[in-house]
Amino acid sequence: MLNTASMNIGIIGAGVAGLSAAYDLLKAGHRVTVYEARPYAGGLAAGFKDEAWEWPLERFYHHIFAGDRDILALVDELDFADRVFFPSPVTSIYKDGRLYPINKPLFGPWLEKVPLGKQLANLGDLAATALRVLAFKPIPLPARFRVGLATAYIRYNPRWQPLEQVTAHAWLTRAVGARAYEAFWQPLLEGKFGDYYQQVNMAWFWARIVARSPKLGYFAGGFQGFVDALVDKVRALGGDVRLNTHVRGIHPEAGGQICLELRDEAPLHERVLATCSPQMLRERTPMLPASYTAGLDNLKSMGAVVMVMALKQPVTHEHYWINIPKREGFPFLAFVEHTNYIDKQHYGGDHLIYCGDYLAPGHPYFEMEPEVMLETFIPALQRLNPAFDRSWIRKFWKFSEIYAQPVPFLNHSQNIPPIQTPIPHLYMTNMSQVYPWDRGTNYAVEIGRRAAGIVGNTD
Repeated sequence: MLNTASMNIGIIGAGVAGLSAAYDLLKAGHRVTVYEARPYAGGLAAGFKDEAWEWPLERFYHHIFAGDRDILALVDELDFADRVFFPSPVTSIYKDGRLYPINKPLFGPWLEKVPLGKQLANLGDLAATALRVLAFKPIPLPARFRVGLATAYIRYNPRWQPLEQVTAHAWLTRAVGARAYEAFWQPLLEGKFGDYYQQVNMAWFWARIVARSPKLGYFAGGFQGFVDALVDKVRALGGDVRLNTHVRGIHPEAGGQICLELRDEAPLHERVLATCSPQMLRERTPMLPASYTAGLDNLKSMGAVVMVMALKQPVTHEHYWINIPKREGFPFLAFVEHTNYIDKQHYGGDHLIYCGDYLAPGHPYFEMEPEVMLETFIPALQRLNPAFDRSWIRKFWKFSEIYAQPVPFLNHSQNIPPIQTPIPHLYMTNMSQVYPWDRGTNYAVEIGRRAAGIVGNTD
């Protein structure tokens, strides 16, 4: 019989979702062990640190939005709020050899220091975005107005459910016209979802527009600083976070407990929450019924590959994020100049860039040697800045993740598996379940804490 007053709970994965769940379960009085296969916590938000840097840098580019309530609430609870700050970096679109800033603030940070400054700055940022859209010359002026009106409609429409019945490709083409869609929004969909881009539903796009803010939040010490503070809190509450601990199998026992197959032991837990990908849960849990695993197999996702470079000079002098249409012939989707967002003083004076892409599992980039990938990317960097030279590169790193971006098809809400699996006392939570929202640290916190409420329920 389960001890419902204080249960022994295992959590697979020390990403933000798993750690958030562990934090709430420990506060509720349960005993918690977190198992993480990697030598570090944080999942996709984890950082790495060069010996020349003061702060670690995320393996995959990260920021939060001003409206990300769940992660900001957790930050407050951890007494970490004084380490969050919100710059207003420049984000741009590359089109026909030119860069077009879309989010570029009208006023400097000084405005926030005057009375009502934050409200004025927010209004100024929204006005600046509207003006930048109107200045986007690759499409005719009437189409630019249609883009602005469609964006406003999406942002202030409270109901996403009807939108999952139509694809974003079809809805946006009708709303703004084929030419504007192809120049403005098709590159985003095509870049993130590859061959699936015409099948992604409009509710996902709605959520992406609603969640965005011109100001982008970051942590002093990087996202790894936030993750480390969360790990420290979990341990301070009595939780055990075990790194370098790979869960090879998940096996239900006759008495209702769950056995976790590790390399040298097989601990039993009264309840287990798996925060791994749906496919990994399927592979590790042979007792899952076939009807359930068929549903997991239908959850499609894209992987991510990024190359990070530490440079002696900047590639651009103001652009943080540049969206690059696939059809422009670049070997990557996004160019992110991190040190046009966060001051290079925290990285030993290095200028840090990401060249990133979302790719179908099995793409050659996943197995490509970093040196070969670098040679593939250098000509593209020279297109962004003809003066770029390989001598600017001090160091480079390659990171990849097979499970990085779920693909939401029509009526996707009907396909999302519940947190409770068919096996009693085994639960699952991952980025495929945060729909209609896009994956990100805010929604990892939200679903982790929501899962904790279900796993720890003693009724």
